[in-house]
Amino acid sequence: MSDRESHRSRNNSPVFDKWPMKESENNKSEYSFSDPVVKLPLPSLLRHQTSIHSPRVRQPVRGARLNQRKSSSWYAGSRTMITIRDFAKASGFSPTTISLVLNNSPAGQHIPERTKGQIRKWARKLGYYPNQFARSLRSSRSGAVAVLVPDVSDPYCAQVLLGVDKALYDSAYLPVLIDIQNSRARFRKYVATLFERRIEGVIAVANSLQLQTEMLRTFSKNRIPVVVIGRESSHDGISSVSVDNKMGARLAIAHLFELGHRRIAFIRGPKRVVDSAHRWGGISEFAKERGLSLDPKLLVELKDIASSSEAGFKAMTKLLRSGTRFTAVMAFDDMTAFGAVRALTQAGMKVPERCSVVGFDDVAAAAFYNPPLTTVRQSMEELGSLGASIFLRGIQSQSADGVKSHPVHRKVAPLLVVRASTSAA
Repeated sequence: MSDRESHRSRNNSPVFDKWPMKESENNKSEYSFSDPVVKLPLPSLLRHQTSIHSPRVRQPVRGARLNQRKSSSWYAGSRTMITIRDFAKASGFSPTTISLVLNNSPAGQHIPERTKGQIRKWARKLGYYPNQFARSLRSSRSGAVAVLVPDVSDPYCAQVLLGVDKALYDSAYLPVLIDIQNSRARFRKYVATLFERRIEGVIAVANSLQLQTEMLRTFSKNRIPVVVIGRESSHDGISSVSVDNKMGARLAIAHLFELGHRRIAFIRGPKRVVDSAHRWGGISEFAKERGLSLDPKLLVELKDIASSSEAGFKAMTKLLRSGTRFTAVMAFDDMTAFGAVRALTQAGMKVPERCSVVGFDDVAAAAFYNPPLTTVRQSMEELGSLGASIFLRGIQSQSADGVKSHPVHRKVAPLLVVRASTSAA
């Protein structure tokens, strides 16, 4: 069998048939390429065939890898992700030192700042990023915190998320957004999925969603910090951040009372939402103290746990059809108030000349509504930031002493924001 036939049988590669053979002066078989730069005897070709992918090779095979190593552009432009060993060879630093610096490990505190700066500069130059998946396997930690929201389109949730993101930005934790869409089934599914993904913490926004806190307790029982934003929590192991709903309701009704309103209608939140009871408690408490009569005919309760302008419109239409006279309306939240204003306007009752309207939350659109809405502000961005900060402090203390952190409960004071939707009776 000729050298050519033997080579073909071993490699089973038809591409070599296209390369013409010729006899050299020393009577040794050679492959002759159209490009004169490469001209290798058969034994050399067999040794280097893994480095050749095309009949046209512009660069000699010998030393090609060495030349590539000398160029940092090889790392940045390579289709294969650079490894920490490649990083070490290029930069001259040890893999251990590189890992300690880029992973912000406490064990790397002794490394000089100048060295850290050089390593980070090399990382940017080479386009190197630590392998988070490999790190997670070694440490059994994902570096991710789940952020559960009832409805990502709700303006309340959007502002809370802004605060959460700002608080987590400078930390080592990546927020993973989970939109429950006010569905119990989706909530249960995601709880199971988060356990499987080794989530390190849960920040749950509880605006209108009736959170199944007993399911969240499964996280805290497994030493996973849980913070609920927007609702008080009495469960062991679950921290909470909320506005003082009772105080906020008192501020709203006191404002209407001081303007001379005595016939006040109420669009109350759903019974299943905890905030509803707290706000109604503040209203009832104030009415009792001031001798204000609360007419049951002027009370409409929302049924859907998802707050919306449409729900407020329907509730206000129902109050108007009752025929009972009123001069002011206190809505459960801003979204409900927007719908109430629309219903009043369509009925020919101009706001605030014939009816004053007060909301709750102070979402971004409240200041630009027509008319601009008087409302009770709960700083939703502050709630989100505070909730994320509680998570970070809890997980840091837990990591430091290995003991499960105690739940923390914070209440944020509300603020009455007076705009153009209220006037004297």
